[in-house]
Amino acid sequence: MVKCPLVMEYTPLSKENIRNIAIIAHVDHGKTTLVDAFMKQTNLFRNNEEEMSQTQILDSGELEKEKGITIKAKNISIRYKDYKINIIDTPGHADFGGEVERTLNMADSCLLLVDAQEGVMPQTKFVLKKALEMDLLPIVVVNKIDKKLANISKTVGKIQDLFLSLATNTNQLDFPVYYAVARAGKIWKELPTGDLTKAGEYEGSIIPLLDKIIEYCPPPQGDENAPFQMQITSLEYDPHLGRYLVGKINRGSIRTNDPVILIDKEKKIQGRVREIFAKEGLSWIPINLAQAGEIVALAGIESTAIGATLCALDTPEPLEDIHITPPSVKVKFEANTSPFSGREGKYVTAKQLEQRLEQEKDLNISLKIAKISGSSYSVAGRGELQLSILVEQLRREGYEFQLSKPEVVLIQKEGKEYEPVEELVIDCPTEYLSTVTEEVSNRKGEMQDIESEGLQTRFTYKILTRNLIGLHRVLMNATKGTAVTNSFVTDYVEYIKQPPLFRKGVIISQDTGTTLGFSLTTIQDRGHLFVGSSQEVYEGMIIGINNHEQDIVVNPCKARHKTNVRVLRSELTMVNLKSPIPLTIEYALSFINDDELIEITPKNIRLRKKLLTETERTWAKRKNLTAYAKQQMGIEE
Repeated sequence: MVKCPLVMEYTPLSKENIRNIAIIAHVDHGKTTLVDAFMKQTNLFRNNEEEMSQTQILDSGELEKEKGITIKAKNISIRYKDYKINIIDTPGHADFGGEVERTLNMADSCLLLVDAQEGVMPQTKFVLKKALEMDLLPIVVVNKIDKKLANISKTVGKIQDLFLSLATNTNQLDFPVYYAVARAGKIWKELPTGDLTKAGEYEGSIIPLLDKIIEYCPPPQGDENAPFQMQITSLEYDPHLGRYLVGKINRGSIRTNDPVILIDKEKKIQGRVREIFAKEGLSWIPINLAQAGEIVALAGIESTAIGATLCALDTPEPLEDIHITPPSVKVKFEANTSPFSGREGKYVTAKQLEQRLEQEKDLNISLKIAKISGSSYSVAGRGELQLSILVEQLRREGYEFQLSKPEVVLIQKEGKEYEPVEELVIDCPTEYLSTVTEEVSNRKGEMQDIESEGLQTRFTYKILTRNLIGLHRVLMNATKGTAVTNSFVTDYVEYIKQPPLFRKGVIISQDTGTTLGFSLTTIQDRGHLFVGSSQEVYEGMIIGINNHEQDIVVNPCKARHKTNVRVLRSELTMVNLKSPIPLTIEYALSFINDDELIEITPKNIRLRKKLLTETERTWAKRKNLTAYAKQQMGIEE
């Protein structure tokens, strides 16, 4: 938790002088860049501070910087005129929609950013629907108007259509529209005239938008004289004072040392507020009193219950639970059981993995984490990206574990099983039209719409979530990395069994040892390898993809046979290995089959068969064939 190093004088504001606003948009439409402009142009930093030369200041996490996306929702505050504006920056990727859902209840209005070229995207629809359902008053900002292919009038028209289909009351239809080049920190009330590709060079600032936020956005609701009530929307941790409960005060006021009661479903915890912090810029500053409408962090109540309600001791009235859209994909976590287990990780036991997942369960309400049996845990999330982010976090913390193939999360309704269906939007160059159509059709996707403009085409499909797993990787390969895919769950349909999607066989190591260039030179002709020379492998480890449907077993550790016959030097040095396929967590999750596992360690990602020896796999295959034959003949086991 970042606290201000200096003691700052803080006077509690009337709620009339507070604005709580969330910034929502599709991924890469400019939310975090706009927040940078807010901070810099309201003199949050001195001119000589390093933040003035930085971008994406709020995306401070290591993974956020690497991937260029917001993973965790964050809030800051800025001062403008006599007002305090609390700004909540939310993730734009659909897989982190849970972060959006839990933090939107701290806001009273929202800024919807839309890319002038890409227009309305799936996550735009999702986050706007949630915001309008919560009666947040919207301001629309059409960003990146200086893009060469920007179509501003079409984008505004699509936004208006979207509001017509999602608005819950007529007030939400009369929204102001602003035009921006957030990268340059410039926003205009009217669309600039002239060559918009040079709009970033025009005069401008974010002041028009700040003025509109104060004039148009409502102050927080809630009676300052009523009993205290606050819903916990996030947690932060300090090594000295312990856990902080963060949320917006719904009503009343709170002072240090006030007694409170925390209500979490059927559990109640009494305690006393030891310290109160309010956001000032990027830092939390200690204060003695906070009133309705303010976003605060409270220390002294030991709880991890996001969604629980803190109340005054004599009026224990819980607020409605935060509704989170259910997850659609799950994967099984287990302690590592490979022959190399315990060699590369800091935390390698089942107990340590269990404790870490229980901790994640308390902190991340958008993930559904449940113990299956023994040391096995089921972790369910919105998609492959959300799961891979968790896996990467654990890996970097020093954990060693293994993962099963991702499965779709089924729900029960009226005694039947239902599975999620997603709306899939693919943007790619028009030259790949037939390639995209073929790949999605192979996965039984139903085309809903297709739009071509210039050299770009946008496809809209309806597709089962289970058929969507791994499609992003396939399309990226088929379109030479130019396809942009986005999706979100729209509905549930009755589950019907279908044969698994086709995948080529794998190349399996027959031996344990170190790979040799001599053997790999021959093996690589039979497929594509995941390993290079001088890498450690074990029996049953998957080292590549076969060119054909069947699995094959090879010995990558085999050395050249020694004889008394002299060998030419050119033959000894003639090892020409192709570059191996780089294994990433996302790739591995989308690649493996039911009888395979992913081994995750801080140093390596490996693929392996569940049954390591060829004998075990042969017997298991015979047993399955026998059971299938008996089932077909109606013979009971």
